Amino acid sequence: MIQVKNLNKSFGEDHVLKDISTNFERGITNLIIGQSGSGKSVFLKCLIGLLIPDSGEVFYEDKQYGKLRPEEQRELRKQMGMVFQGGALFDSMTVEQNVMFPLKMFNPMSSGEMLDRVNEVLERVNLPGVNKKLPADLSGGMQKRVSIARGIVNYPQYLFCDEPNSGLDPRTSSVIDELIQEITKENNITTLINTHDMNSVFEIGEKIVFLRDGTLEWTGDFKSVHHCENEHLNNFVYSSNLFKQARKANLKGL
Repeated sequence: MIQVKNLNKSFGEDHVLKDISTNFERGITNLIIGQSGSGKSVFLKCLIGLLIPDSGEVFYEDKQYGKLRPEEQRELRKQMGMVFQGGALFDSMTVEQNVMFPLKMFNPMSSGEMLDRVNEVLERVNLPGVNKKLPADLSGGMQKRVSIARGIVNYPQYLFCDEPNSGLDPRTSSVIDELIQEITKENNITTLINTHDMNSVFEIGEKIVFLRDGTLEWTGDFKSVHHCENEHLNNFVYSSNLFKQARKANLKGL
């Protein structure tokens, strides 16, 4: 579990995160949603240590990240996996080299053991046999699955996904959502997904944190979104492309 207590972050006079407190449970998909500029990306960066909060605390289980020594933070980072927006694969590396990269950084495995682990995670994301292909040889959805394989190759306890469905069609997005949720439950991972995709909210939003102007405006799950009385959340949800497309389809059927 990750606990966040009274987190604040400013850039000059711009107060981006305002006294946020929440927690993210293990074994479920935790979603962070909000409009562009709501503080989602800054929040995620504070959680993983890329930004230092001005005040507040982030706990990984019982460990307060900000008070760990550098070597202890490095040990904790070994337990984190990342799925970056756009995949962020190395263009000049093969799929095998991309997925193996975190193992070479953090894991004392032999070459044979690393290759076995790479093959195992590629099989898990339904991409067996693509080891020697370059990212440019793959579709957008396949690249995202390679990114997920790389994110889980080091047996992480915590998985962070930044807009994992960015640039994907709805059908492929659903495949990625289901894969992330399955991997989360299979491995009992604490998974955080930073997204604006309403399909993800309604399909895998087991816990949803809605940020607005740097504040925690609402928390709940995908079932309670439909019955929420928070005006700002309703405006965000029902103005999304998902609902616009559904409304358009319904009008065509009249």
